[in-house]
Amino acid sequence: MRITITRAGERHGEVYFSSAYGEGKGQWLGSSPAPGEECEAELELPELFIKWVDLVPAPGQPPSISIESGKNVLTGTLEDIEEDGTACMRLGESLIMFECLGEPMAIGGTVELTAGIIRIYPAAY
Repeated sequence: MRITITRAGERHGEVYFSSAYGEGKGQWLGSSPAPGEECEAELELPELFIKWVDLVPAPGQPPSISIESGKNVLTGTLEDIEEDGTACMRLGESLIMFECLGEPMAIGGTVELTAGIIRIYPAAY
């Protein structure tokens, strides 16, 4: 995902960023970027999410990233959930992997995921 670093966060390594899908914040893992710097990045969600609580259907909503009550809210297409709980969300051209538990959900639908932590890695293309 192409992002622009907008400013440093309050914690060490925390950055705020903007993208074609909105704005978020995360923990940058790499050499520190400067505000205004554009880069290709991969997003990772290290938390364990609960389906129907942290991950909920959002039919008709466009792909987006926003910050609400200090947490990141990502909206995208649920591409896959494996039996072990490994799941994948498509946000625009990017795939974001995460782990989840709970009752089954329909693959291919639009979902909203509330995440406290996003890890951001410089993409190694």
